[in-house]
Amino acid sequence: MSDMESHRTGQDTIETPGTAKGQTIRRGGGDPGTRGRTTIADGVVEKITGMAARDVAGVHAMGSGMSRTFGAVRDRVPGGTKSGVSRGVKAEVGEKQTALDLEIVVEYGVSIADVARDVRENVVAAVERMTGLEVVEVNIAVSDVKLPDEEDEEPEPRIK
Repeated sequence: MSDMESHRTGQDTIETPGTAKGQTIRRGGGDPGTRGRTTIADGVVEKITGMAARDVAGVHAMGSGMSRTFGAVRDRVPGGTKSGVSRGVKAEVGEKQTALDLEIVVEYGVSIADVARDVRENVVAAVERMTGLEVVEVNIAVSDVKLPDEEDEEPEPRIK
């Protein structure tokens, strides 16, 4: 190596011209993957939670009847505020932890206790895997039971 060249000898260590052999200059602040801060919006956690909850057998829908009706209308309006996937989900996100509140509708005939347990397990696994946040609690409110002969409460579209 000439006096004008420099090369990497370690992860954050370089030798430069003018340093004694074996003497190094440290740059940066350790592992590059830990430099800076990552923030995750509440809406991101709400979407992940909504998708994970819907994947559980026995969950018919998310949200109360009224929120589903208004949500269906809101989804058809351009610029609607909350996406359908996060309907019925509220997340409080901190720097390292999150707490979740879910409102679900279950299918008639399923064990509500089993569905709630499965929803908790699926939501915690998905949120912790995707965000790295610790899920401290998942509160579930069962707002309705979907009976086999009930129609869905989605309003008819005005335009066909």
